[in-house]
Amino acid sequence: MIESDLPKPFKDLEKYLDWSLPTERERSAKRQASDIGVLTEFYEAMLPRMDDVLGFLSEHPLDNIPDDVERLLNLTFSLAEIAPAIENFDQANVVNGYDVARFNAVHE
Repeated sequence: MIESDLPKPFKDLEKYLDWSLPTERERSAKRQASDIGVLTEFYEAMLPRMDDVLGFLSEHPLDNIPDDVERLLNLTFSLAEIAPAIENFDQANVVNGYDVARFNAVHE
């Protein structure tokens, strides 16, 4: 578990801090290594909170984001990473997909 926690309104999501990963590659690897039950639990905890989470995040400029808010932002990125697995495939990996290890995200 990460030492610091989440902003006060989102303390109930702290048990999912291991999903607060800073890179797409880490989030993808965690999704693929996770059981569909684990993915579903995280998805079902996060999805109902997204209106509040996105409203909260919109109040914080990305160029000066506090650590706890950044962890919350990374949780939303993880939700986006696993949503297709839950909503479309009902499994952690993409059906008939490419080897994600070959994909290198480039940020400019």
